[in-house]
Amino acid sequence: MRDRNDVTAGHEVPEQRRILSVLVFSQILSGAGLAAGITVGALLAEEMLGSTGLAGVPSALFTAGAALGALGIGQICRRYGRRPGLALGYAVGALGSLGVVVAATLGSALLLFASLLVYGAGTATNLMARYAGADLASPERRGRAVSTVLFATTLGAVVGPNLVTWTGEVAHSWGIPRLAGPFLLAVAAFGSAAVALAALLRPDPLRLAEKLAATRATETGERTAEDTGDQPDAPPRRREVVIGTTVMILTQLVMIAVMTMTPVHMQAHGHDTQAAGLVIALHVGAMFLPSPLTGLLVDRVGRLWIAGASGLTLAAAGILAAVAPPHSVPALATALVLLGLGWNFGLVSGTAIVTDALPPARRASAQGLVDVGIALAGAAGGMSSGLVVVLGGYSTLALAGAVLALAVVPMVAWAARRPSHTEPAPATSPAEPEPE
Repeated sequence: MRDRNDVTAGHEVPEQRRILSVLVFSQILSGAGLAAGITVGALLAEEMLGSTGLAGVPSALFTAGAALGALGIGQICRRYGRRPGLALGYAVGALGSLGVVVAATLGSALLLFASLLVYGAGTATNLMARYAGADLASPERRGRAVSTVLFATTLGAVVGPNLVTWTGEVAHSWGIPRLAGPFLLAVAAFGSAAVALAALLRPDPLRLAEKLAATRATETGERTAEDTGDQPDAPPRRREVVIGTTVMILTQLVMIAVMTMTPVHMQAHGHDTQAAGLVIALHVGAMFLPSPLTGLLVDRVGRLWIAGASGLTLAAAGILAAVAPPHSVPALATALVLLGLGWNFGLVSGTAIVTDALPPARRASAQGLVDVGIALAGAAGGMSSGLVVVLGGYSTLALAGAVLALAVVPMVAWAARRPSHTEPAPATSPAEPEPE
């Protein structure tokens, strides 16, 4: 029988399977709520405010709300564990979604803006759940643990945008504007995820990880886990935290900016909301569907290699979006698929780098701060995207995103040339040299 404390040897503790199962279930539910804002948020704002230049405001608001949510959730997780932090985050997201529906019904822009801030807590929770999947994972399987949680978001996140027309009809039959329909779905999605986590996420993965790390330290009497960041009192490896965070911030900034204005760009060239929903569904699918393969590559090929690939993929997406004929749905869809894939590479690799560098006792609060930076980057991308399109056009926005994405490559190349702990040796061949 495996030793319950033998996480660093490449084994998984028995509780990890149950924890991942519960997280997968909750992510499937919450994925539909995540899709609402990115599919119709910009269109709803444009309809209510009558300005394309302000169409990026919803994305900026709910990503700013995600920053506040990430900070609060991180602190709650640190003090009370993952279960109450994640459950509360989804509950707040459901409340914000309901507020958006009420705001659209009343035609209140002020209530819409306030509700989108609150809705952001749900999107923050959806991303922060990936850390819970990594809490009990061995270093050699952290990439796959993170990717399993992200992959689970695929079903709801892909189905959600394709329900825009149906949810719009339901909303219209209730006297609610059609574009608020997806937020009705978000109320149910986030609310259900909150209930599932509150009831089923036992034992708490962060609390158990802290307990196991302390037990290992007591039993060995030495810093046996120093190389993996699992020693409970080990200092964080700040350079690696900065590298992983920067990768995730840049990929989030580029992805949010281009994604936010794509539905507006399509509608301006004669496409209906169903076509825009299809493109966004493919994009969201690319954000999460490749996760199992990405996690395997992060664990086997190396964190830094995949981080570099994220920059190149996002750059390719920006260039294609810039040159794609505006009337071509396949061309725009291909660009958005590459955009989602590049984001996936950056998020999984960056999360693994950051988690490797943090001991369990410091993870939750530090990870919350990391996600604050990610959310603020998304807010900046969303807020600026509409203005850039008004001043220079969609192609200018896409090319600017490509240039920013390429900044990841030299940073990762520099990090790869320096001594680092970001690449644990593969579990299958511990004697092999590291890929960098």
